[in-house]
Amino acid sequence: MANVTLHVVRGDAETGRRTEDYEVPYHDGMSLLDAIFWIREHQDTSLAVRYSCRSANACKECMAVVDGKAGYLCSIRAVPESEVHIEPTKGLPWIKDLATSME
Repeated sequence: MANVTLHVVRGDAETGRRTEDYEVPYHDGMSLLDAIFWIREHQDTSLAVRYSCRSANACKECMAVVDGKAGYLCSIRAVPESEVHIEPTKGLPWIKDLATSME
């Protein structure tokens, strides 16, 4: 089975940044947000990320920097056997891990 490796920035303004690596099983059509959900469900429930699509049917909250470019985690497709670097959006107040303040 193919995997996707995510290098995710963790921490907050007080504790500082660190990067943690996760191996996620790939499946066809998987977005990076799906991969983050898999990590939260199977490896690390403490990983913070903003999203509203599952609970409020809203959009545009899962923005992050992926391989140096801003984008929505729900619309960026995972690629089997790839490595992806994900960090919080720059220019917004950092709350924790991938979560930033939208205000």
